[in-house]
Amino acid sequence: MGSLIFYLSSCLCLFLLLFLISLFNKLWWIPIRVQTMMNSQGIRGPPYRFVHGNTKEIMNMRKESISSPMELSHHMFPRLQPHIYSWMKLYGKNFIIWYGHRPQLVVTEPEQIKEILNDKDGSYPKAKLEGYSKKFLGDGLVTSEGEKWVHQRKLANHAFHGESLKGMIPAMIASAEMMLERWRQHDGKEIEVFQEFKMLTSEVISRTAFGSSYLEGQNIFDMLVKMANSNSIICSRYRKLVKTSDDVESDKLEQGIRDSFVKMIKKREEKVKMGKLDNYGNDFFGSLLQAYHNTDKTKKISIDDMIDECKTFYIAGHETTTSLLTWTILLLAIHTDWQEKLRKEVLELFGKQNPKPDSIGRLKTMSMVVNETLRLYSPVVQIMRRINREVRLGKLTLPVNMEAYIPTIAVHHNPDIWGEDVYLFKPERFSQGVAKATNNNTAAFLPFGLGPRNCVGLNFAMTEAKIALSMILQRYKFNLSPNYVHSPAQLLTTCPQHGLQIMLHSL
Repeated sequence: MGSLIFYLSSCLCLFLLLFLISLFNKLWWIPIRVQTMMNSQGIRGPPYRFVHGNTKEIMNMRKESISSPMELSHHMFPRLQPHIYSWMKLYGKNFIIWYGHRPQLVVTEPEQIKEILNDKDGSYPKAKLEGYSKKFLGDGLVTSEGEKWVHQRKLANHAFHGESLKGMIPAMIASAEMMLERWRQHDGKEIEVFQEFKMLTSEVISRTAFGSSYLEGQNIFDMLVKMANSNSIICSRYRKLVKTSDDVESDKLEQGIRDSFVKMIKKREEKVKMGKLDNYGNDFFGSLLQAYHNTDKTKKISIDDMIDECKTFYIAGHETTTSLLTWTILLLAIHTDWQEKLRKEVLELFGKQNPKPDSIGRLKTMSMVVNETLRLYSPVVQIMRRINREVRLGKLTLPVNMEAYIPTIAVHHNPDIWGEDVYLFKPERFSQGVAKATNNNTAAFLPFGLGPRNCVGLNFAMTEAKIALSMILQRYKFNLSPNYVHSPAQLLTTCPQHGLQIMLHSL
């Protein structure tokens, strides 16, 4: 009996020793080895701290940066990414930081960014989402890889380009008309437009994604918004072993979203069976349903795939366009000379009529303003890629399991690229297009990413924004309210922490 106890104790001690060695290797030896390897190549950064890396420093710097409003300036970089801004000054354009025990190479030089995002040999796949972020977005177009991503990309390309996109324009116009009808009661008064644009973009996505089922789609969207808010609370904490009330609420919302989608699927299938519909519909939801029912197994998708794609469409389409519209209105409220230039262009093209699909592409001045807004207030301020094997990036050798961290706002606010007036609103930079503005450097302007994984909804977002702006400018002049507090913050996208208040005056 004593020998058995001794044997079990020895096994337990050996297991514990191996576990501790593995933990030490993961949390100390590998990070120190990677740090030494990068230092030897001239890449420095804040030192690695055991277990948490630089996470505490980053969280404290971010918390401090948004703790109070800022002056009315477009110098967003130090506010939205204070750690990157500060450490670039200390360590140069490329440096290494630590997210826990994971190394991240911060890359701000366009040529290297271009190489990473074009990813010709598959060395830089999308960074994997974990925990609540994974639950929130699932395995949709933004996160999937390989053949699954290729198939999903084809479905999305069909939904967002050509005649499919043109067919969405009436829904965009109808949604904008609903918003502007609400605005009539604010004539001569203050209105908070950030929330208005949230309502507009959710209405547009509900109508374009779900067609006649858009009210049910809106219900799903409301649950997604609640889930996003819940996750933003959860993700700001360190992981806990015990589930909190936020965790439980998030789980309930996820199940509610799934149940709602399944109900919509069954309802649409029933209509087809009863002959009320010839096919599953021409909306985005219908195209996903057709793929779900495809008899070719290589093209078929699952219910989970459908749900994840709808989540991605909602979150990506809603958040980015809301951010773009909000900051464009801010800039036009401040720079009323450009507001007048845009109004003149819109009235010359459309008069007082709704925007015509074939003429939207002729809004040259508006394109300049929108691009300058995207440069100054990029909705997404960073792009992440992981390194899945040892790879050469320029003169650097990067180890496997490192992540490439591309701070788009650092590139968009780089005076070496854009000039010393980089923080000023100057739409004329784009008077001859993006290529001329960036001296043909495609990686110098990244509001929708670059390469094969660039944002598939680019044309959708730009069309929706131009329609909404045109219809606003046809009806109203506006200026900034004295109650506006300039506090840009980074949640899912760049947004005004306290909303955007403007004064409306009908024409």
